[in-house]
Amino acid sequence: MAGTTNATMEHRAVPRLGRELSVVGLGCWQLGADWGDVPQERAVAILEAAADAGVTFLDTADVYGDGRSERLVGAFVHEHARDRFTVATKMGRRADPHTSAQFTPDNLRRWNDRSRELLGDDTLDLVQLHCPPTEVYHRDDVFDTLDEMVAEGRMRAYGVSVETVAEALAAIARPHVASVQIILNVFRRKPLEEVTGAGAEAGVGIIARVPLASGLLTGKFDETSTFADDDHRQFNRHGEAFDVGETFAGVPYEVGVQAAREFSAVDGPGTPAQRALRWIVDQPGVTTTIPGASSPDQARANAAAAALPPPTEEAARAYADLYDRRIREHVHGRW
Repeated sequence: MAGTTNATMEHRAVPRLGRELSVVGLGCWQLGADWGDVPQERAVAILEAAADAGVTFLDTADVYGDGRSERLVGAFVHEHARDRFTVATKMGRRADPHTSAQFTPDNLRRWNDRSRELLGDDTLDLVQLHCPPTEVYHRDDVFDTLDEMVAEGRMRAYGVSVETVAEALAAIARPHVASVQIILNVFRRKPLEEVTGAGAEAGVGIIARVPLASGLLTGKFDETSTFADDDHRQFNRHGEAFDVGETFAGVPYEVGVQAAREFSAVDGPGTPAQRALRWIVDQPGVTTTIPGASSPDQARANAAAAALPPPTEEAARAYADLYDRRIREHVHGRW
């Protein structure tokens, strides 16, 4: 049952958070919206499967399904062993317009109150600013307010979810930022140059999101694949709704499909998706990665990646070569 811990799942400490996180977590965006329809019964089954497989880190946000994801996650952890789980949520994308001026003390507390109610926790484990405008990272008053909110018992710690390496480094330089969430996968390698090392040195957790490049790295898509109208892989391919880097990791779809075929052809244990996740887990400085799942079987398979052996040197070289030949020009200079 979900109250037991899978002993094979590695956990890594985050000094500034004072907790250990499972190296494979669960991204809960798809439990709310923007990935096609996930009925409630299946959403709960996904959470159950992940927990049974040893996942203890759950990542959600206040805007995922306008609170649906938070409500589902909160109900789940409170029906099981609450202390076993670390639940991270995010705030800031409810700002309308999404500008730095909206990050006021009143708004930060109002967004926080809503998440506390939906998750059912007086004190939240970890609250992340949700890809705020770049200028927010340089506003002392915002981080002073976050410090006050910790002191008030609203949350145990705070972090940030960023779009760029520069934003990540600005956040790590803040003395009380506990975690930085950034896109990192075989097709988005730039954070390895500075962010992961800086995070490790500062005691900041590094959370790798979009680990499968929105599914590209599963190798299951081709040039004719289609997605539902309410799936961001359909409506945000060119950044129509939010940063295009969140969809297929910013790689043009046709380029990504071809590169994913090459990735899948590199020999190794497990499925292509599992190999992609294991590669992230083995990068120095990475704390956890948060793949989503659309079925319980997928949640179990993602968690099982933690038990795979590391990529061989030959495979690692092949991944790096693939990035340099097909991907680098499209993403490296942008984020």
